[in-house]
Amino acid sequence: MYPGQQPGPYGQQQPTGPYGQPQQYQQPYPQQPYAPQQPYPPQGYPQQPYQVQQPYPPQQSAQPPAQHVGEGRMRLDPNLTPAQRDLALKIQEKSKPMAYGMVLGIPLTFGGLHYGITQKPLGFVAALAGLGLLAFGVFSLMQMQALKRQLRLITADAWRSPAAHLPGARKAATQAAYLNGLLVLLSLAATGYLLYKGAGWGAYGNSLGFGALMTAAALPFGLALAAATTVPQLLQVIPAGAKVGRSLYSIIFVLATTVTGEGIKGHDVGAVVAGGVTLLICGGAMSLLGKAAKRMRGETD
Repeated sequence: MYPGQQPGPYGQQQPTGPYGQPQQYQQPYPQQPYAPQQPYPPQGYPQQPYQVQQPYPPQQSAQPPAQHVGEGRMRLDPNLTPAQRDLALKIQEKSKPMAYGMVLGIPLTFGGLHYGITQKPLGFVAALAGLGLLAFGVFSLMQMQALKRQLRLITADAWRSPAAHLPGARKAATQAAYLNGLLVLLSLAATGYLLYKGAGWGAYGNSLGFGALMTAAALPFGLALAAATTVPQLLQVIPAGAKVGRSLYSIIFVLATTVTGEGIKGHDVGAVVAGGVTLLICGGAMSLLGKAAKRMRGETD
């Protein structure tokens, strides 16, 4: 045992202090769990996340202005040139007043005439207001047609195809013309069907119902006129006629889907059969028109 040390318990030597007094052991402080470290506050410029740079990204044309909820603009083709995109946006802007003029003018005109003839002369005042809205819609439609003519001048598909001398292109154009002619017949049949069903709905007995019926019948009738204008284009082997016909078939496809769904809910076998047949016709026509447009350009399927 060293001098200045006292024997401790169990034969262990107890350490002493510098002056010979026994050194007391200190109980260790209870360990607290480490608090999670907070990230250091950013110093200087804020650090941005690292982004992988793509080598030479392809230049894109100017994008259209940001769209707000409820504008309902159609998505434009990303392959359009800046000039084509500008004209397409102008056409979309003119389509809104045209739609307002037609949708509001047709029921006011026909409903006002019905009310003026069957009830009171006050209905003719509403008919005059409807005629004003119709004139506004027709004026906007004429402006749209002028813009479309400008768009055709700078769009390759709006001109006679360079492959028009090929038998395959001429055959595809003829097939597309028949399909769009079928679209004319389907649209006129839908117009007649609505006018026929209107009697069972009681639309001819009141002014509001008559105006709503005329508005509903005007939609497929307008499709028939639009499809009829594409037939001369297709006979000249212009691919744009097939693209327009495909878009018009898609509208009827959506309407047929609604009719089929309502028929299933109401257990109406006739509506289900008519809607299902229309869906098959429209789906097949859309597929054939897409292939015909490619063959008219000289492309392979």
